[in-house]
Amino acid sequence: MIEELLPDPVVAVEAYGTDERDDAGLYSVDAGHAGLYPEEAGHAGLYPEEAALVAHAVPKRRREFTLVRACARRAMEKLGVPPQPLLPGERGAPRWPAGLTGSMTHCDGYCAAALVRAADLASLGIDAEPHGPLPEGVLESVSLPGERVRLRELAGQHPAVHWDRLLFSAKESVYKAWFPLTGKWLDFSEADIAIHVDPEGPPGGTLRAELLVPGPLVGGVRRGAFEGRWTVQDGLVATSVTVPHA
Repeated sequence: MIEELLPDPVVAVEAYGTDERDDAGLYSVDAGHAGLYPEEAGHAGLYPEEAALVAHAVPKRRREFTLVRACARRAMEKLGVPPQPLLPGERGAPRWPAGLTGSMTHCDGYCAAALVRAADLASLGIDAEPHGPLPEGVLESVSLPGERVRLRELAGQHPAVHWDRLLFSAKESVYKAWFPLTGKWLDFSEADIAIHVDPEGPPGGTLRAELLVPGPLVGGVRRGAFEGRWTVQDGLVATSVTVPHA
């Protein structure tokens, strides 16, 4: 699913699962989608420094933490980079190996990692969420008035899509692409996102985020907007944002 939203240089690995272990201690994972064999997902270990970070976490958090890193390490292998620990840096952003940039996401039953050589993209962000409505009151706290107007218009045209959840996911992807370039926080109110629908195929389309604060300098040019894509599949909504060098 997530690879459909990303340009060719990006390597994406994803895993679908039930978020529980069976009696044998294995995750229930769709290996065809994941690029991970079930036994790999079930026994995907953590480096000691990673394990220390989740030693006191609830089991659900440990499972997600482990499986998304298994996806990321498989993506590293596909790019010819030896597997290594993935530790959080400032504000929790992953510290990628030298020469790579990427993004990770996880939600109930789904994990994905997308990596690319830093020479091919300046930054990227991915996010996946359950395809359901946001809790009451959340939309107002994460959106701008103009965004809510556009969401109402989209809901009238395509009522099967939970546009509030899609906007939230898009904001997450924008932030994940923004932070590695700036090292700064980006508030939900500091990006105005317009969502566009593809005329054909499964529910999906493009998105454009107008930055309402000075954008990052990329290749000596200040970026005032980010572009991305979105899809709704398999009970999930997924978004991506990619920032090219030029």
